[in-house]
Amino acid sequence: MPQVKPIPEGLHTLTPHLIVKGAARAIEFYKRAFGAEEVSPASTTPDGKVMHAHLRIGDSQFFMADEFPGGNARSPQALGGTPVVFHIYVEDVDALWSRAVAAGVKVTMPLGDQFWGDRYGQVEDPFGHHWALATRKEQVSREEMNRRAQEAMAKMAQQHS
Repeated sequence: MPQVKPIPEGLHTLTPHLIVKGAARAIEFYKRAFGAEEVSPASTTPDGKVMHAHLRIGDSQFFMADEFPGGNARSPQALGGTPVVFHIYVEDVDALWSRAVAAGVKVTMPLGDQFWGDRYGQVEDPFGHHWALATRKEQVSREEMNRRAQEAMAKMAQQHS
């Protein structure tokens, strides 16, 4: 009998598991917006709800399921928001940004060059999950990042006064 790996091939110690209202639609949306691929076909209930889906974006994998009333897993829509942001690093964030916007995400932080060295922006998908999209453009030392952060915070304070 072959030995079973304690952590399945391709997965990491920590694997996000998204709860979505409308998981079947979300799978198709994540394919269009972020280039997600299904690792295996989704397991569904007789009425078509997704019990378990396994997807990959780039070299990272995640699970997804529909919310089930009466259970302890709720979607961001059921909760009125989410405290979680999924961060995607890619080679060309401008291309991914354009793809995601064309697919229908809501921009919550415009894409731009940031003081910490990333070209970075944030979006919300139609299912209430938040995504940060980024490409590292510059390696910034801790001292330089602190200096730039102080400048950025001072500039924001001026804009809001």
